[in-house]
Amino acid sequence: METIKNTEFEGERPLFASHDIRLDHVTIHAGESALKECSDVEANNCCFEGKYPFWHNDGFVVKNCLFTEGARAALWYSRGLEMSDTLVEAPKMFREMDGIRLKNVRIPNAQETLWMCRNVELHQVELEHADYLFLHSENIRINHYRQQGNYSFQYCKNVEIRNAVIDSKDAFWNTEDVTVYDSELTGEYLGWHSRRLRLVNCKISGTQPLCYAHDLVLENCTMADDADLAFEYSTVEATINSAVHSVKNPRSGHITALSYGEIILDEHIKAPADCVITTFNTDKIAE
Repeated sequence: METIKNTEFEGERPLFASHDIRLDHVTIHAGESALKECSDVEANNCCFEGKYPFWHNDGFVVKNCLFTEGARAALWYSRGLEMSDTLVEAPKMFREMDGIRLKNVRIPNAQETLWMCRNVELHQVELEHADYLFLHSENIRINHYRQQGNYSFQYCKNVEIRNAVIDSKDAFWNTEDVTVYDSELTGEYLGWHSRRLRLVNCKISGTQPLCYAHDLVLENCTMADDADLAFEYSTVEATINSAVHSVKNPRSGHITALSYGEIILDEHIKAPADCVITTFNTDKIAE
């Protein structure tokens, strides 16, 4: 493997179609597509300032690097990335990629990031300003994770999240087969139109959560007082170890909670309209 060390590049495609190279303390200045159509690349202690540095790559490792804001849309149409101990200041990272492993990575400007990606693993990752994160992505595993940004995980499939703090309006819309464990989920309109969304040991905050959901499951969860008008038109199996501010017109299933501020079952409820609502200490309250 060729090593390129203590060097600076700029302009368009300075390392185009390079293979089996190691970059050590290299700076990529303003320009475009510095490492396009490359394979088997290692980058250590490097700084990327130019646009689109890694496109159409196959197999690359990024450690202890910095992507400045100018390195926007840095990793697209590529396969087999391992990134660790890296700060990404650039937006629109990771598009149409297969095989992403991030560890101890911080992305403070993560808008429109991780779109249409497959086979993604995140560990100890923090993202901020992450609007439209993970759009149309699938096969995702996440652990020890913090995120601030709205409209996240929309249209995702096959997702497992553990030990997360997610602050996101409209999170998990139109998802399929998502499970979240031991996490805090804050933001209005959580999980609308989802299929087989499962929340285990989670704290849920924000108005009108979990409406229009199909085959929704909550296990040992709690709901904050602002989580009102929950479960409208959803099919749900839920055990909630807290009071619930209000439940509105669930379609079917079972809901058990410590107590309810209000249960709304009106003329707008949809068939089969047979959800059984109970508390842990009493018999059936409503159906």
